[in-house]
Amino acid sequence: MRQGRVTCQPASSVLAVTTGSANNHPSDASPWTRRGFLLTAAALAVVPGLPADPAVAAAELPDFPADVALYHSAYRNWVGEITADGLWACAPDGPDQVVAVVNWAWGHGWRVRARGASHGWSPLTVTEGTPSGAPVLLVDTAPHLTGLALDSPTAVRAGTGVTLEALLTFLEEHGLGVTATPAPGVLTLGGALAVDAHGTAVPARGERRRPGHTYGSLSNLVLSLTAVVWDPRAGAYVLRTFHRDEADCAALLAHLGRSLVTEVVLRVGANTHLRCVSRTDIPAGELFAAPGSDDGRTFASFLDEAGRVEAIWFAFTEHPWLKVWSVSPVRPLTSRKVTRPYNYPFSDNIPEPVAALVGRMTSESAWYLAPVLGTAQYEAAALGLVTTLSADLWGPSKNTLLYLKPTTLRVHANGYAVLTSRDRVQRVVSAFAAFYRERLTAYSARGSFPVNGSVEIRVTGLDDPGDTGVAGARPPLLSALRPPEDHPEWDTAVWLDVLTLPGTPDAEAFLREIERFLLRAFDGGFARTRVEWSKGWAYTDDTVWSDEEVLGDVVPAAVGHAAWAEADAVLDRLDPHRVYGNAFLDRLFD
Repeated sequence: MRQGRVTCQPASSVLAVTTGSANNHPSDASPWTRRGFLLTAAALAVVPGLPADPAVAAAELPDFPADVALYHSAYRNWVGEITADGLWACAPDGPDQVVAVVNWAWGHGWRVRARGASHGWSPLTVTEGTPSGAPVLLVDTAPHLTGLALDSPTAVRAGTGVTLEALLTFLEEHGLGVTATPAPGVLTLGGALAVDAHGTAVPARGERRRPGHTYGSLSNLVLSLTAVVWDPRAGAYVLRTFHRDEADCAALLAHLGRSLVTEVVLRVGANTHLRCVSRTDIPAGELFAAPGSDDGRTFASFLDEAGRVEAIWFAFTEHPWLKVWSVSPVRPLTSRKVTRPYNYPFSDNIPEPVAALVGRMTSESAWYLAPVLGTAQYEAAALGLVTTLSADLWGPSKNTLLYLKPTTLRVHANGYAVLTSRDRVQRVVSAFAAFYRERLTAYSARGSFPVNGSVEIRVTGLDDPGDTGVAGARPPLLSALRPPEDHPEWDTAVWLDVLTLPGTPDAEAFLREIERFLLRAFDGGFARTRVEWSKGWAYTDDTVWSDEEVLGDVVPAAVGHAAWAEADAVLDRLDPHRVYGNAFLDRLFD
């Protein structure tokens, strides 16, 4: 921490930064081997809370607000790489109780971590190694901070514990929607906004943005937000509403867990009907060809045609699963109408051949089966699209945009946004695909198979504050999609993720090579790499979120030193006691 910074816990804090994937070679003591590893919803989705013994609670949390129920709880992130048992947790029934809890934490030297769906990878909420009984209070937002109401015909007021599925369902019932959203509907709105969550969408050729919509992150839709912040005049934490044209609001729009937002007002627009066509017949060499290819079936060509594209490329296979969404007010004759989301059951419910392979790889250390697993995943998708009649879907936007359930296979994911101009997208995708393929081939030639999941590629616009319709609005300071001042011609971000099972040997070393390539190839000339906050980055050869150069220099530089410093200063002023934080955030913003 910086010298002179006042914190809410002593320097001897037990919240050391470690990771759950530092051991590349599972042994009998490895949690991956011990659990047999098939990480499904049954293993991780439910984090039970044990009612607190009043006497124990009074002894360990003296003077805790009497009307806020306490319980012991475990913390598990999405893939189970970061876990903590025996933490105290509570579920305030409204913003006023949140304020009471935060003030209690400040007065007693505790830290507060807001918890929604825990659908993330990085240690922004809880760090691995947090012991039972640590002075860390989990504040669960999902049970009660879930209010939804129209604030105006073009704005919705929402509690930050509401899920994206509930929010989008509410909007759909009122003829409203968003352009793009993350695929998992279980995400809470507060968690999504904290890390500038996104979907995949840019304007198709000739398409004009509709009022109330944005091609950037969900954070760019915020008109106002209410957060629990320090008030020096009151000498306490209070609720305060920040409007989009206020300077401080820009730091809170994507705060990375350094604040606690209880409610937001989002700008929304008229809902659209989308057609989603899936293909598995285009070779990767063609789809990700270098710019100038004579064949028209390139990633960029589909982007021009429809604007909403995602490629899922299973490891050691040649044909990606390509999804292309297009705005279609009327159902095409060949499309199947869908009235609810999650229309790929073969993806959300792990097919038996895939489950068997994963079980063998993790329990027997049979990592050499990665090419077989990749083929099995591809075949399950190709066959599943046919047998479930899901290759050509049409319906209200929510029903094709939400497609990922918690029952899907849990994998580690790295994540980066490469900012560039729209006409350079194919160049970025082609360069990345060529490097990824070359390194994967080189590793496998020496008997190493570091990737057994897939590559996922999405494309979005940047966070244009003008999309809100608010004069004086500013983009989110810490969003990966904040437009860079030195390249006003950049209008697009290519999102690149590599997925693999936790504990896979050589995975961190391989992902470090991917990260170093992205930072080197897209260093600010025609493109620039930024990290995706919720996923894996800052790799060393044997762990993640640990590379000192990336943490201390590369990340702030990519965001922009001025924007980074401004956001840090605002978040410090609004939480001078660092009630909202953990050892990783202290290190990142040191």
